[in-house]
Parts: sequence; C-alpha cells; structure tokens
Amino acid sequence: MRLFTITTLLLLFFSTGLALQIQCYQCEEMTHDCSMPEFIVNCTVNVQDMCQKEVLVKEDGIHYRKSCASSGACLIASSGYQQFCTGKLNSVCITCCNTPLCNGPRQKKRPQPSAAITLTQPQLPVFSSFILLLLSCGLC
Repeated sequence: MRLFTITTLLLLFFSTGLALQIQCYQCEEMTHDCSMPEFIVNCTVNVQDMCQKEVLVKEDGIHYRKSCASSGACLIASSGYQQFCTGKLNSVCITCCNTPLCNGPRQKKRPQPSAAITLTQPQLPVFSSFILLLLSCGLC
C-alpha cells in the first residue's frame, strides 16, 4: 500500500510539471516599449514556449512587436532577419527567449558578490526535499 501511495504521489508530482506555460508581453507596432502589466499574456500551453521581440527602426522612430511564439517559428524568424539587424533605418531585429516576461525591458546586471561575503550552505531544491519526505515516510 505504501509503495502504491508513493508511486501515485510521484506520478502526480511529475505529471503536473509537464504542462508548461510561459507569460510574455504582447503588443503590435507600438512606438513605446510595451513592457507594462496590461500587455502581459499567458501563452498557449505546450505550444508557445518562447517569447519573441521585434524591434523595427522606421523613419518615425523605433517600433516594437512582442508576442508568444513556438520555439521553431521564433528561431527561424530570428535567424532569417539576423542580416537586417543593423540598428540603422529599416533595421529589423528579432530575438527569442524562454523565461517568463523575458521579452520585456533588459534586466540590470546584478553586481558580482565580493569575496568578503560568507557563503551559506546551499538549500535543497523543493524536488529533493519532496523525495526525501516520501522516502522517509515510506520507510516508517
């Protein structure tokens, strides 16, 4: 019975992690960087697994397009437009990324920790803690 319970819990734990959904900013032809909460969308689960950002340089200024994308389509588009990403007039730059809201503004780089800071003991990930809990319970 314990083995059945542990197996069921592990199966439930792993199956819930398989459906991945990412959030991205989405806007069309904006003349300002649309990285505001009202432009956040939930991408289609297991289909749109990346965020895409297009930066177009036109006569009237810089235009932005942001959206959810499938990895295949985004990578093909970004590589196809790489030669047109010059930063000059009529430039088109397409980038792809796969973390939540990564097509928003660039993150400021964090300063490197100094050597004077004492290192703390690394924390066990949630998964490891979950497995240890199940094993200890199963051995009771």
